[in-house]
Amino acid sequence: MKKRVLAVVLGVVMTMSLAACGGSKSEDTASDGEKTYTIGISQFAEHGSLDNCREGFLEGLKEEGIEEGRNLKVDVKNAAADQGTTKQISDGFVSDKVDLICAIATPSAQAAYNSAMNSDIPVVYTAVTDPIAAKLANEDGTPVGNVTGTSDELPIKAQLEMIREMLPDATKIGIMYTTSEVNSVSALEKYKDLAGDYGFTIVEKGVTQTADISLATDELLDEVDCISNLTDNPVVNSLATILDKANEKNIPVFGSEIEQVKIGCVAAEGLDYIALGKQTGKMAAQILKGEKKASEMNFETITEPGFYVNTAVAENLGITVPQDLADNAVESFDSISK
Repeated sequence: MKKRVLAVVLGVVMTMSLAACGGSKSEDTASDGEKTYTIGISQFAEHGSLDNCREGFLEGLKEEGIEEGRNLKVDVKNAAADQGTTKQISDGFVSDKVDLICAIATPSAQAAYNSAMNSDIPVVYTAVTDPIAAKLANEDGTPVGNVTGTSDELPIKAQLEMIREMLPDATKIGIMYTTSEVNSVSALEKYKDLAGDYGFTIVEKGVTQTADISLATDELLDEVDCISNLTDNPVVNSLATILDKANEKNIPVFGSEIEQVKIGCVAAEGLDYIALGKQTGKMAAQILKGEKKASEMNFETITEPGFYVNTAVAENLGITVPQDLADNAVESFDSISK
């Protein structure tokens, strides 16, 4: 009888010990009992606007109580603008069973969605110009699956109005884009649709790889009065080269966001990518906390663009910034960052 009782007691003790080990393990629970999360961030390329998206994303999470080093582990990987690498990154995150994938830029978002499609891992994207064209959202803005995020759709109408005001005699705007980037093709079509309303003709130059950009820039500058830059990742990565060549010919380059203006574009009706990232982070927090599912959340956009101007560039090019634009600038820079 004693042996039987002892066996039962030992069994209970062992069961309790195993349960305690299992309960204390949790990578999902901090030492204070707070739930913890792991997020994989897949960033397509390293440049100012995408870096700002990542920074804002983490800020948005922090504002919602999810903070790196406290209850959040973040694994950041950069594809260096290589589409094949984006798939390897997102496949790795799915294999690691992260709680959520944040994909920054269209190629990374498409790869992440494809990788996570047969898992229960939600994907939240940012800096995707046209989620519908990228097949991440339906025509009505609803998600195609367990995926949602924010769009950096360019304020093209406002950009054309601004260029017309700053360059009253200009007739031809050059746009360079990567033919494989869905977001760029979409933005280009909108430029072409609207340009005539402001007396402009769009001269387009498509490239297939970064190595094409230098020659394409030379060809484009021979045909246009100015260039309007998109958020095309390979082109933005080569913006310093484009600016150097344009400055030699005294041709202004207009940007699409604040970082491009800082480094030498004359002006932009653009987006604040930190604000865009922050908006994305708050969406991700709702998903992580179980308040909403990605599949239930339409993608979001920033509704109000801001005017950014680099007065040093304008002065170098002999351009007078109209007073009404200067008065309403969100931010004005009097030097060129390197």
